[in-house]
Amino acid sequence: MDVTIYQVAQRAGVSIATVSRALRGTGPVSSKTRQKVLKAVEELNFTPSRLGVSLAEGRHAANGIVFPNLAGPYYTEVLLGYEEVAAELGRSVVILSTKGRPNVREAVKELAGRVDGLVVFGRTAPDDLVAELIGVGMPLVFISREPMAGADTLRSENIESARKLALHLRGHGYTRYAFLGAPYAPGDDISQRWEGVSGVLGERIEPVLTAEYTVESGHEAALRLLRSPNRPQALICSDDEVALGALLAAEELGLAVPDDLAVTGWDDIMAARHARPALTTIRQPMREMGARAARALDELISGVRETCAHLNLATELVIRASCGHHPQEDHK
Repeated sequence: MDVTIYQVAQRAGVSIATVSRALRGTGPVSSKTRQKVLKAVEELNFTPSRLGVSLAEGRHAANGIVFPNLAGPYYTEVLLGYEEVAAELGRSVVILSTKGRPNVREAVKELAGRVDGLVVFGRTAPDDLVAELIGVGMPLVFISREPMAGADTLRSENIESARKLALHLRGHGYTRYAFLGAPYAPGDDISQRWEGVSGVLGERIEPVLTAEYTVESGHEAALRLLRSPNRPQALICSDDEVALGALLAAEELGLAVPDDLAVTGWDDIMAARHARPALTTIRQPMREMGARAARALDELISGVRETCAHLNLATELVIRASCGHHPQEDHK
């Protein structure tokens, strides 16, 4: 079995980040520590992978960020927050969208060899590649993924906010619900939202798949669902774009929102505030998430911090007219 960077770090009595910096010649590493690392490398006959060799060639003053898709306001807001901080830190940003790419693994691996660190959304990169990146000491920050050893993780709180939303809707007396945009990956944001609402509503809510988390997919799925004889009284949507599609479907079918159907979303994109009726949703700090990801990655690259951090950002239930309640003042 090949020797890993973890074994080198354990033998030298340092972190994997320190091993990475010692081998790459980046960041503050004392001469004594570097000698300990090199001695461990020699004793264990450690040979970095091809990816590790490319990473060791030097700093690029660039960060990579891997999105599953660049369409939609959610990714736009996260990217804006990320780029603002990256520019402040003097780093360029190389963006990779994996949608439609035939070989995602090779595309992400090629990007990793051209940057000093990566931010990756969820499970956009294959698990075996993630393990390889961590194994060679690549500075990594994951957004919207469960905590994992060897990388920072950053996500918004989902479960408790979803519970609050479900409890609020239950208080209106609705008895038939659907969750539009059903979860498909264990541990991701949508799965956590489903966990929260289904924990409150139990058998009264059913998951309904959408092809994508877009207005078009929400519209198509909602049309099929709302034409059924036993249609739900309330649609809890995975995100605001799906919810906006559901509002269009309800209008097309002559259903009044919220009198005939309650609709809720998630994210609080600008369009949610200006929809008619205005959309009840969960506000998450999208731009802050991007900014924090950029700072976290810079800390890992520069060696300011060696230990990995796992952060959950707070979210907020925003009640507006689409769920059958008088909208609250929304000053934020």
